[in-house]
Amino acid sequence: MKPGVFVNLDDLQHALDVVSMTPDFGNAAYVSRVTGEVHMWSDAADFDPLPVDVEDDSLYIAVPDKRELDLGQQLVFSFVEEHLGASADAVRDIFRKRGAYGKFKDLLDRRGLLQAWYDFEAAETEKALRAWGEENGLAIGDAPGKDAG
Repeated sequence: MKPGVFVNLDDLQHALDVVSMTPDFGNAAYVSRVTGEVHMWSDAADFDPLPVDVEDDSLYIAVPDKRELDLGQQLVFSFVEEHLGASADAVRDIFRKRGAYGKFKDLLDRRGLLQAWYDFEAAETEKALRAWGEENGLAIGDAPGKDAG
């Protein structure tokens, strides 16, 4: 499938974060298939109103949340397998209880792997968003003129 309308990666990452927040907030984000503009809405934040025709699938596509892109616990365990293989059972135990991500990050910090996690998470998120965009006929990239270095 050839790439379609350009969508700014930073805008799409922000939309993914909004959509992936606590579901109690009723968050949503859509990408215009015509302009590439990202529209967001939340009960908990002050965004511009969504376009009136946002429900038209030929004009807009809903931004998935992190779970839909396999960026939740599956991502954690991919990282653990690569960097903490011997501690996989301990991490599984952490994720059986509340506050798992905080405890996981504490473990990574103690092991000197917190920045490696952030880098891994960012790279995998970008890869997943680019693949999602390609599957949906969107060209995901940096803003024109953005300094690459």
